[in-house]
Amino acid sequence: MPGSSISVLIADDEPPALDELEYLLGADPRVGTVHRAPSGAEAVRIISQHPVDAVFLDIHMPGLSGFDLARALGRFEHKPALVFVTADEDGALEAFDLAAVDYLLKPVRTERLERSVTRVLETLHAPTQTGPIPRPEMVPVTLGTTTRMIRRDDIRYVQAHGDYARLHTDDGSYLVRIPLADLEFRWRDAGFVRIHRSYLVALAHVTRARLTGDGPTVTSGGAELPVSRRCLPGLRESLSAGLAR
Repeated sequence: MPGSSISVLIADDEPPALDELEYLLGADPRVGTVHRAPSGAEAVRIISQHPVDAVFLDIHMPGLSGFDLARALGRFEHKPALVFVTADEDGALEAFDLAAVDYLLKPVRTERLERSVTRVLETLHAPTQTGPIPRPEMVPVTLGTTTRMIRRDDIRYVQAHGDYARLHTDDGSYLVRIPLADLEFRWRDAGFVRIHRSYLVALAHVTRARLTGDGPTVTSGGAELPVSRRCLPGLRESLSAGLAR
């Protein structure tokens, strides 16, 4: 029930990673019991005896991998929420195919882990759902010679760079070869609003709006972004609609 602490299990074959994750989760007042497992097989044994609300698991473990463990847990009557905690940047799509709540990259930052716990709580407190859990929208971004997948709902705002756009998240920023106008059209139903010829902002991440006086702005992810006079009426309307829901 809302307000109660959750029980979690952490699974990783590296003791320092287990120690760090146990410490960080233990410091979150929303987390109660934390079980530890040095392997996928041990995680299955522990959860069989002590059902938990969420599992934070690495992908690469000897024997049962994190993906194998996630599939095994899917057959349990009490299915815990899944969060992958890994150094592997390439497994996000498969993780979300397995109905993962989140995908954290090592080294884990406290604020990012707190957001994962929030997502776990939202999943646990959501109305009972029939059918498959919808997978979050994923966006491919290029880092050097590799392609990484990020969640669209982690993007706080988007900045125009000519024919490119820069996606800003808590973890960094990523340049994609898509014009801002195209993203505005594609993502308008996902809560992204044009606030300036150079910016789109995700309304869900706006923490402050100063829309009166000279130089109106909104704040998202610690960044203060300009709002143009042309975009101001549409932003007011979008913010009012969000408050009315």
